[in-house]
Amino acid sequence: MHLHRSARQAVIMKTLGLNGSCVVSDLAAELAVSDETIRRDIKAMAVKGLVERVHGGAVLPDLFREADFQKRLSHNATAKKAIARTVAAQVRNGESVMLDTGSTTAYVARALTDHSDLLVVTNCADIARTLASRNRNQVYLAGGQFRADDGAILGASAIRFISQFQVRTAILSMAAIHPDVGLMDFHLREAEFSQAVMAQAKRVIVAADASKFAVQAPVKVCGFSAIDTLVTDKPPPVPAPAHLTEAGVRVLFAS
Repeated sequence: MHLHRSARQAVIMKTLGLNGSCVVSDLAAELAVSDETIRRDIKAMAVKGLVERVHGGAVLPDLFREADFQKRLSHNATAKKAIARTVAAQVRNGESVMLDTGSTTAYVARALTDHSDLLVVTNCADIARTLASRNRNQVYLAGGQFRADDGAILGASAIRFISQFQVRTAILSMAAIHPDVGLMDFHLREAEFSQAVMAQAKRVIVAADASKFAVQAPVKVCGFSAIDTLVTDKPPPVPAPAHLTEAGVRVLFAS
């Protein structure tokens, strides 16, 4: 029995969230429908602005697509550095921490370089390199599929690796923060990794500049109740403050 159109479109969005693009023929084979059926689905989704049609398939529109890593590093760099300093101030010498891959967490790693005796677990080669062989730190880098753009290591093997650790603090970056829904990401694998990190930590700190409140991303990571602290540079828009307060999230503003 064929899936209903809404179910097919959900599969298309999941594929786009995972890979950033999809191919008509691959989806048709996976869903046991004709290529024309998938084309009609994609056309209808494009009218709503959910996807962008390309030859042979679809991609996420620019609104839902993440910029390359070097551009993200330079975007709002002053705010991200201030946020990183505020996050680093929450970490004690000798603490165990997990950091995911992101432009803001890259700055957090740099802000932690004066700390000592840290146990660091990460899926980011750049973060591992920043904190390894410094001040008696122990650094563990997850293994798995390597993404050249930002040095991220993702997938099931990376999640299995970090599941061996229990840490005091998880420090996460987020692609987007929806005022009602919570924390969002552009890619399913990144969201799954973030969820796995949260499960291994006693407290979760999210580091995100205010621009993340204006970004839309297709994959939900978690609601506000899953985190303990949000470090940002400006107050989030309504109704996010009420939801954060209700969830018991401490909000710190970097300066």
